[in-house]
Parts: sequence; C-alpha cells; structure tokens
Amino acid sequence: MGRDAPASEGPRETPKCPTPYLRAMPAAIVTGSSRGIGAAIAERFAADGYDVVVNYNTSADAAEGTAAAVRDAGQEAVVREADVSEYAGAESLVEAAVEAFGGVDHLVNNAGIDQHVYTADLDPADFDRVMDINVNSAFNCTKAALPELEAAAEAAGGDGASGRDPGPSVTNVSSILAFTGAPIECHYAGSKGALLSLTKSHARDFAPDVRVNAVAPGHVETDMTADRTNEEKEKELAEIPVDRYGRVEDIADAVAYLRDAGFVTGETLNVNGGELMR
Repeated sequence: MGRDAPASEGPRETPKCPTPYLRAMPAAIVTGSSRGIGAAIAERFAADGYDVVVNYNTSADAAEGTAAAVRDAGQEAVVREADVSEYAGAESLVEAAVEAFGGVDHLVNNAGIDQHVYTADLDPADFDRVMDINVNSAFNCTKAALPELEAAAEAAGGDGASGRDPGPSVTNVSSILAFTGAPIECHYAGSKGALLSLTKSHARDFAPDVRVNAVAPGHVETDMTADRTNEEKEKELAEIPVDRYGRVEDIADAVAYLRDAGFVTGETLNVNGGELMR
C-alpha cells in the first residue's frame, strides 16, 4: 500500500512562485508519476510551487523517490497507490489531495502502459487492459476531480480563465502515435487517439471554468523506450529534425505551459522535435 508523506517537522517556507496566481493554486495530482514523464511533471510542478499527489500502481519505491524530489523542492507530497483504471482508485487520489491540501487545482492524466504486438497475436484482454489504463483512467480521474476543479475555478473568481489567473486545468498525456498509428501497437495508438477526442469533449463540457488540453510526445528517453536497438535508434533519429530524442523534462515543460496558458483549451501540444509537423 502507499505510504503517507511524513509529517512536517515545523513550519516549512513555501518558495516564492514565479507568477502571483500560483500562490492561490497550490495542489496538483499527477497519475503514473513514479518514474519517467510523470515523475518529471511532478518535479516540475513542485519547482513551480505546487504540492503534489504522487500516484503509482506497482512501483512504490520509485514513487517515494518522486515524492522526495518534490519535498526537496520545498513542497509537500502525498504518495498514493491506486489503479486509476478503476473509478474507486481515481476517487482515492482526489480524496488524498483534499485531505492533505484542501483541494485540487490541476490534474495531469499520465498513467499508461504499452505493449508491442501485432493484431494477429493480440489478445483481446490485453487490448481492453491498455484501453482501461490509458483511456478509462483519464476519464475516471477527471470525473472524480471535477467538483474540486470547479470549486477552484469559483475560488479564482467564477471564471477560471479570467484575468491573470489561468484557472484550474486538466492535461492528458497522449502520443505522436495518436496521429500516425502504429501497426505493432494498435491498441496503444488507439488509446492515445481516444485521449485527444476526450480532451476536446471535456474542454467544451467544462468551459469556461476548467481548461482541458493534451500533450503529444514523440520519441522520449524513458524506460518504455530503453529496449531500442542501435539500428532502431539510428532509424528513429533520422526522422527527428532536432537530431535527438526528447527528454522527460521537455514534456514536463510543455505540461507546465498548458497549465499556465489561460487562453488555451481543447488543444494538443505536439512535442516531438519536428518528427511530425502539423
């Protein structure tokens, strides 16, 4: 089971935030934040002055490492084990945020899994599991967090995107494969495409109070891409104009931009080094 963050030893001074409105919006949930892109996003939010609920499903030690990085940045972290493909798991993350921080101001739906297998050999149960974790989890967490996000918008003045306050937001982590497809992982590509439709639907549904956007990474150096052969890497890099793989910090920067961009909703920000120009 997940372990609560240790009690603070005396008052802790919160770092000065780069923009005034961040002081009024201190709490974020980042799903799948034990490692990789999710961990980088949690750490970036902490650097920007946010307390963070760190979520994991199987990697408890890694999640504690992310939480330690959040605390090293001067913010509070709560670690929660939860399978967010189940609605009860999503609810538990929101409950943890409300109990620890008094609410939720931003949600990043990053939880996801991948599997390389062609359709002829793909077990329908595996197809369903990828969809459950990659798509249903985003719906579950967004639905569970919506009352708190709407409350945050009301606290910001009734219109979350008004003035200098960008208001509460949801960011869904999609993929370049949502646009290109992928024969060896049709279920993963399909799930990431579904996230883009969900993003647009929720952006219209929740406007003007809660903004909803997506980020679509290209090839990023994570443990999900560590099994590439040198030949595969050379082939992939040849298609990337900036001539390098993305770093997890590149994606975290993009998510932070969408968090603060008060006049942006229903959009997908492509972060792929020019591999796919749209």
